[in-house]
Amino acid sequence: MAQVTKDTVIADVLEIDRGAIPILMMSGMHCIGCPSAQAETLEEACMVHGIEVGPVVDQLNSYFASLQA
Repeated sequence: MAQVTKDTVIADVLEIDRGAIPILMMSGMHCIGCPSAQAETLEEACMVHGIEVGPVVDQLNSYFASLQA
């Protein structure tokens, strides 16, 4: 099962499953298509946008777990 951490790069999150895009967008990360955003970790992106990283990681991991069910 795929899992992410706060140190996972956004490009790697999207490589796991592009269905993660709505989760990132709803969290406040509206620049997912930006080339520099692709190289940021989840923690870095959340920090830039003033978002707490823990809930985003939890939502992504819940989504990825649901794909395995």
